[in-house]
Amino acid sequence: MITLRSALFNLWFFTVTFFITLLAALTRMIAPRHVLSVAMVWARIMVVAVRIICGIRLEVSGLQHIPPGAALIASRHQSAFDTLVWLTLLPRCCYVVKRELLRIPLFGPLMISAGMIAVDRSAGGSAVRALLRQGENAVREQRQIVIFPEGTRAAPGNIGELQPGIAALAARTGLPVIPVATDSGRCWGRRAFRKRPGVIRIMVGPPISAASGRVELMRSLRSSMGRLDHSTKPTDSV
Repeated sequence: MITLRSALFNLWFFTVTFFITLLAALTRMIAPRHVLSVAMVWARIMVVAVRIICGIRLEVSGLQHIPPGAALIASRHQSAFDTLVWLTLLPRCCYVVKRELLRIPLFGPLMISAGMIAVDRSAGGSAVRALLRQGENAVREQRQIVIFPEGTRAAPGNIGELQPGIAALAARTGLPVIPVATDSGRCWGRRAFRKRPGVIRIMVGPPISAASGRVELMRSLRSSMGRLDHSTKPTDSV
C-alpha cells in the first residue's frame, strides 16, 4: 500500500509541477513579482497532497520565535520536503540553494524571479561574497532567508558539519540565527521513492544573537539543533 500511495503521489507531484512551472513561466513574462506567489501555491498543494495521498501530516511548534519581516532561519535538512514546506509557513521565504539548479530549463529562471539565493559551492570565497550580497538584498526586501547549514541532506539523528556561511550571513546582516530541527527524513527519506505515513515535526528554537561571534554562534547553533533534534519524537503511524 505504501508503494502504491508513493507512486500516486509521485505522479501527482510531477504532473502538477509541470503545469505550475508553465503557469509560473507565463507569470514571469507578465508579472514577474508574482512568481513567488505561484511557488507558494505549488508548495501548499504538495503539502496537502502528501497528507491526503501518503498520510503524512505536519506539526510545527515554535513559530513565535520567527519575527515579522526579515529573518535568518538555519534549518536541519533531511528530505526534499524541507525545500518546499517553508514556502507554506513564511510570508516571503527565500531559500539559499546550489547554483546548479539555475541551469534547469524553465525552472532555473523562475528561481531567480522568485528571489532565491543561488550559491556556487565550489567557488570558495567568491561564493561567500555572493551569499552576503544576495542576503543583504533579501533583508532589504524583508524576506525570510532559509539556509541549510549542513549543506546537504543528512539522516535523522545525525547532524552534519555546519558550514560557516550561516555565521558570515548573520554577521553581515546583524540578524539573529533561528535554529530549526525536523524529522522529515523518517517519512520522506533522502532520494527515497517510498514515503511512509506519519507525522513530520518541525521545531523552531529561540534566536541566537549574531553578536556572539562566529565561533560561539556556530557552537550555540549546533547545540540548539541537537536539543531540538532530541525533542522530535519518532514518527507516528496513521
